[in-house]
Amino acid sequence: MDNAYIIDTLFALFAMTLIIFMVPKFAMLEAGLVRTKNVTSVLTVNIMIYVIASTAFILIGYDLAFGGSNFTSFSPWAFMMFQMAFVGKAINIMSGGVGERAKLFPLTLFTIFMGAFIYPIVVNVNWGSDWLQDTIFDLHMVDLAGSTVIHSTGGWALLAAILILGPRKGRYNKGNIHVIPASNIPLVVLGAMLLWIGWFGFNGGSVGTIATKEAADSVAKTIFNTNTAGLLGALSAGIVIYIRYRLFDITMILNGALGGLVAVTAGPHLYTTIDAMAVGAIGGILVVFAVPMFDKIKIDDPVGALSVHLVNGIWGTLAVGIFAADPSQGITLFEQFKGVVSVGVFVFVVSFSIIYVINLIIKFRASDEEQLRGLDVSECGVESYPEFKTSI
Repeated sequence: MDNAYIIDTLFALFAMTLIIFMVPKFAMLEAGLVRTKNVTSVLTVNIMIYVIASTAFILIGYDLAFGGSNFTSFSPWAFMMFQMAFVGKAINIMSGGVGERAKLFPLTLFTIFMGAFIYPIVVNVNWGSDWLQDTIFDLHMVDLAGSTVIHSTGGWALLAAILILGPRKGRYNKGNIHVIPASNIPLVVLGAMLLWIGWFGFNGGSVGTIATKEAADSVAKTIFNTNTAGLLGALSAGIVIYIRYRLFDITMILNGALGGLVAVTAGPHLYTTIDAMAVGAIGGILVVFAVPMFDKIKIDDPVGALSVHLVNGIWGTLAVGIFAADPSQGITLFEQFKGVVSVGVFVFVVSFSIIYVINLIIKFRASDEEQLRGLDVSECGVESYPEFKTSI
């Protein structure tokens, strides 16, 4: 008994470390995709999100999510740390998507609400003690590591923020889309590939135990299918991009990989290898088509977070009901769909309302002049590349 307790505690702590290590990975990815004059602000936002969301979750969110209970056979401290590691990821999804025009202070205010209330309520309904499920909701969605609970939750909140903030200055001029290139492709590659590795802790750790032969096989299968979906997401995105544009766009290939990883997150423990390949491949293709779709409707998302996390969070949750349906266990496409819609409506409405009120009190959007100078100067007072001249 003590051996299993110790092994599972160490496993949870190791997985937690991989997940928290995703904070600088998100920061590197986003820093590489924005302009040099906004790099420090993006890095600062990522760090503040981790600090504030984690603190809010420890003080308020954890008890709301789990009712103070420990649902595992390992250390409650490890369980709490593992769950705390997740909360910042839902808001990290937002940081790049509102980049280059969101002010730091109002965004951190919203982070408190997300870490203390919005995210924990979603967690409670799906992973927690079910007190909300028994009294308000009736969800039976399968979502192992958060295709909906984490990725779609962050995506819906991001969509609400973008609709209130509007696009970056000069992004859409007279109906034309002004392409703003990434500033540092090596950072993008570094961040994306390290995020890929972090997903092994994200999904593998969510199995919850590794102390028996059966559990170890389940963890290994989960990580194998996670990696496989990432491979096929990158491959399918690369093929489609080449067919459409006769170019190999590394940013789109990497976002395709991340899309495949998001998509498989709901059910990697349930899939066969072929299932994981199909889920990941479709996820990569969805990213390729979603990015220009959002641009056409003037939804300005500098890093493609909506395409990766919202679109594939939805797809990945529904995919469980397609590839792993088991009515005898309550796994059906209808239950998955109901979970997606319920979480989506709740998160979007609440997030939109909170951001709208914050915006009335403290302007969420940087002024045109501040955007022109770069948020590094106006928000942080520290430029990542001071030797570069500020450019539009």
